[in-house]
Amino acid sequence: MRMLCLAASLATIACPTLAQTPITGDLTVTIEPERYRICNDRPARPAWVEEIAPREAYKVLTLMGLYELRSWEAILASKDCSCETRFPEWALAEAEYTERFADISAPEHTQAQQALREQAGELRQAVKAICEAQDNW
Repeated sequence: MRMLCLAASLATIACPTLAQTPITGDLTVTIEPERYRICNDRPARPAWVEEIAPREAYKVLTLMGLYELRSWEAILASKDCSCETRFPEWALAEAEYTERFADISAPEHTQAQQALREQAGELRQAVKAICEAQDNW
């Protein structure tokens, strides 16, 4: 009985707080473009990336890892972290993905993603230093 009374008293204390929280049922999807902290004019990802079945999402992760690695390598080579260098067109990464990874199995994709992450990890500090100096990190 004591527990019931305690629970009831806590509920009366919490209810006014809950009543003050605005609740809306508005689930309207906006058509506004995504906003990023930097480089809002990024090139659109390939159409197949947006349309891929959830069971094949691992393919997208491989492509995105490859895209980031190649952009970071370009930043290091040019010492330029402009938006065009940091977020290049997807065509080169997509072509390399098609050549190297399109026909491999899911476990092989996992291994490739790990290798891409390791390579990017080795470059991260140097790329970050360049981009921070150019206020684009």
